[in-house]
Amino acid sequence: MLLEGFHTVKHALRFGAEVRPLLTTNLADAVELAESHAPDLVEAFRQATEVDRATFVHKIGRTHPTGVAGFADRPELPFDRGAPIVLLDNPRNLGNFGAAIRVAAGLDAGGVISTGDVDPWHPNVLRGSAGLHFALPVGKATSLDFEGELIAFDADGDLLKGPIPDNAVLAFGSERHGLSDEVRAKATRIVRLPMRDQVSSYNLTTSVAMGLYHWVIHRAS
Repeated sequence: MLLEGFHTVKHALRFGAEVRPLLTTNLADAVELAESHAPDLVEAFRQATEVDRATFVHKIGRTHPTGVAGFADRPELPFDRGAPIVLLDNPRNLGNFGAAIRVAAGLDAGGVISTGDVDPWHPNVLRGSAGLHFALPVGKATSLDFEGELIAFDADGDLLKGPIPDNAVLAFGSERHGLSDEVRAKATRIVRLPMRDQVSSYNLTTSVAMGLYHWVIHRAS
């Protein structure tokens, strides 16, 4: 997998990826970034290969503001049914897709799966997650039959109340079209997030963050 940017490489390394090759257009700058933003990885960045800009563009396909990129194998991580799995129903915006994965990793979800034709490991999705694909399982949904509740989020649902089971699957619709008929039909319940009148919707990543945070605070209490 192509890893573009310092933070993407940083997270991949932190969660066990072997980044080979790790390239930079300026080794001193890359090490300085590591010293200030990832002191635990300074030695790894010192081992980066410094190349000129033309070689970097040839290998990566374009430049990057941090002058850092690399390649790593896609990890095979088991899904954790002790924490909710996020189901993104036909997401279309690659940046939002990646940001939702980043939020799911931060809140320690059991994984992220998606329906639709967008590759969840597309380089732009990976860049949007800042490399946190390596922190939790990410893949395509092969079925909508799950053990545990399938809780779908929609503005027309009942207000979300009470705890979310640890083994639930939380479904969020696409930015434009919302939940598909298939997910609605399979959902054990359809819920909505608190929202002020006259506000039509939240960004996908915000919805995922609010749903998972609801699980986190109820679990903690």
